Amino acid sequence: MTEGHIYTVLSPMAGVTDISFREICRENGADLTVTEMVSAKAVTYGNKKTYALCRLSDMEHPAALQLFGSEPDTMAEAVRILSDQIPFDMIDINMGCPMPKIVNNGEGSALMKDPLLAGKIVEAVANATDRIVTVKMRAGFDPMHINAPEVAHAAAESGAGMITVHGRTREQYYEGKADWNIIAMVKQSVDIPVIGNGDVCDVLSAEKMICMTGCDGVAIGRAARGNPWIFRGLREKKDYIPTIEEKKEMMLRHLEMTVREKGEYIGVREMRKHIGWYTAGIAGSAKLRVNINKAETWDEMRRLISDI
Repeated sequence: MTEGHIYTVLSPMAGVTDISFREICRENGADLTVTEMVSAKAVTYGNKKTYALCRLSDMEHPAALQLFGSEPDTMAEAVRILSDQIPFDMIDINMGCPMPKIVNNGEGSALMKDPLLAGKIVEAVANATDRIVTVKMRAGFDPMHINAPEVAHAAAESGAGMITVHGRTREQYYEGKADWNIIAMVKQSVDIPVIGNGDVCDVLSAEKMICMTGCDGVAIGRAARGNPWIFRGLREKKDYIPTIEEKKEMMLRHLEMTVREKGEYIGVREMRKHIGWYTAGIAGSAKLRVNINKAETWDEMRRLISDI
């Protein structure tokens, strides 16, 4: 872990933490960025769209590539394939995604129900690469099965070098309050770094989590949407509040990066949600979002942002 400041990780979020947003968060102080989750099966099938998700920025190191799957052999094969093509520093195994289409396939947070299988997946991946293997998990699958310490122990024994724990169960999705006591229990159960995740939105909450749990750093997900400056605040241990002009400048830059990366048609449409997050709380933002969501071109969206 980095000394002298709060160690921060940008949590992977499907459809949000693409290469452009990760680069912006890294520039603002994030210590580690993680790709959107990638299907191990899709990698082994040679799916081109999947490989696009794996791209890393030159400045994005250390960086983790996140894989999801439920078959140890398939996960290991995907890692071997990617190791030859992508310069990632860590491979992160997703055991936390709560979405039904993932869970119903026995992947993501469904793995919390089977610590033995979770350990076998970690072992297979660790044996397939010389890079650091990390795991992202939840407190448990539901309130009756809070077993993150058990799964974390199995992962560490099988070769994981770091654990990130979201203090909610799969059943909670992103509702209710994260249970930081679970993070503390995981920290006590393993001898590897533990990153806490859930309800960290500023310096005060980050410091409180670290104090309460003993975790080695914090992972920021939803609180970073429209607010990459959160990492600057955590690095400096003083919340940073951007001005309207700084927000406009960031939106315009983010828009340009996304359009250049994905093309105008896709880039403009993907930026609609980001502009909504950036402008939350700004006077007249409701009307602006209506217009932003109708924007079809780069120039049109750029004009709307410039007129804020």
